[in-house]
Amino acid sequence: MKRNALIVCFGLVVCVLALPSCCLFESSKDTTVVSIKPPPPPEPPKPADLPYSKINFDYPLASLNSPRIFVYKNQRRLLLIQDETLIRDYPVGLGPSPTGDKCYRGDGRTPEGEFFICSKNPNSNYYKSFGISYPDAKRAKDALIAGTISWNDYQNIVNTSSQHNTLPTWNTPLGGAIMIHGGGAYKDWTLGCIAVSNSIMDELFPVIPLGTPVKILP
Repeated sequence: MKRNALIVCFGLVVCVLALPSCCLFESSKDTTVVSIKPPPPPEPPKPADLPYSKINFDYPLASLNSPRIFVYKNQRRLLLIQDETLIRDYPVGLGPSPTGDKCYRGDGRTPEGEFFICSKNPNSNYYKSFGISYPDAKRAKDALIAGTISWNDYQNIVNTSSQHNTLPTWNTPLGGAIMIHGGGAYKDWTLGCIAVSNSIMDELFPVIPLGTPVKILP
């Protein structure tokens, strides 16, 4: 009996002595910190429709030979592009109802689409101005089909829509006399035109020729 009791006691001592070692091992496993580096944040999407690939605001305006004008209505910006290079970025003011394409005369909207400079007026009511070739033949065709304009109005618009030195027909229900002109870009105050400061018109007027493409986007 004494021998058996000694064996049991010896076994208990061995277990007690082994227990701290086991707990330390398990504790070591539980407290191990695995450092996982989070993935880098995704890059912001790059606009696919930017009309330029480079920027050079020091480009001399006197060196312009094939300028293009882009107007972003939502951003109130006018971009001047030369050979895929953004060379000027100007703030603009629009009409009192700038959202959406122009539908009819007096709606206060600036038309959206592809146009060109069809006139230059150094003595405009709003300092200086460039006329924009609105309405164009496509818009006239859609309006004729919808019954908005007459056949004579349609013919007059079509006959003048492709001539870079001729004013389009502006006295139809589609409206007209859409300009880029001076007067300031401090708010949306025009009747549907695109307004910039007088100093910007002084910069642009000598270097923007008739026929310069103008793309107006929402």
